[in-house]
Amino acid sequence: MNNSIVVIPTYNEIENIEAIIRKVFSLSQPFDVLIIDDGSPDGTAAIVKGLMTEFGGSLHLEERKGKLGLGTAYIHGFKWAMKRGYEYIFEMDADFSHPPEDLIRLYNACAVEKHDVAIGSRYITGVNVVNWPINRVLMSYFAGYYVRMITGMKIMDPTAGFICYTSKVLETINLDNIRFIGYAFQIEMKFNSWKYGFDITEVPIIFTDRTKGASKMSRGIFKEAILGVISLKINSFFKRYIPKNQVQK
Repeated sequence: MNNSIVVIPTYNEIENIEAIIRKVFSLSQPFDVLIIDDGSPDGTAAIVKGLMTEFGGSLHLEERKGKLGLGTAYIHGFKWAMKRGYEYIFEMDADFSHPPEDLIRLYNACAVEKHDVAIGSRYITGVNVVNWPINRVLMSYFAGYYVRMITGMKIMDPTAGFICYTSKVLETINLDNIRFIGYAFQIEMKFNSWKYGFDITEVPIIFTDRTKGASKMSRGIFKEAILGVISLKINSFFKRYIPKNQVQK
């Protein structure tokens, strides 16, 4: 078994799923892949099942009934991976907006440089976004400014969804207490990692908007992020963040 696994949530990604799986398995650094499919009616899960024989024990599929949300999909995948002893657990979209070859750079940031969390960042070296309309770029960029202002985090891309977490981070955060399901989920995970004192780094990537399939962005997801940041900050005043290695036994 590899020590690294890439968790990819899917809903109606039949146009991308085989290509993204093959790309990850073609990399020089070995990664296992876990697909969390939320009952895609287009047959995404069937494509994955067809590939599982080819890729043996390196490709895994968890099927859920209904569209239950991005955050819950990742929580499901994180728990699955931790039970099986993976040390480096990645988030990545299925639509090639996150460059799969940069998985290696995120891995090296944690495994070689010994950071606890590595974020594939669109904004750490400017604005590295391709094929997004200007209004969406501005919305995303200023959302990051808003998050930094409210929370105090210095992360330039707090809504990023291309991340490597070390297992000790996910073991320390109580995943059952993660409340949000959209972009706010990404902020909540980073906020908890930061509050627990973990070493977070940002690795510059070029984000390219999907060319196949439909975006899952909605106004509700954006609203959750805006309001969620405020509640995260307020709730943090009433919570103690004790790193796992400092807990008295």
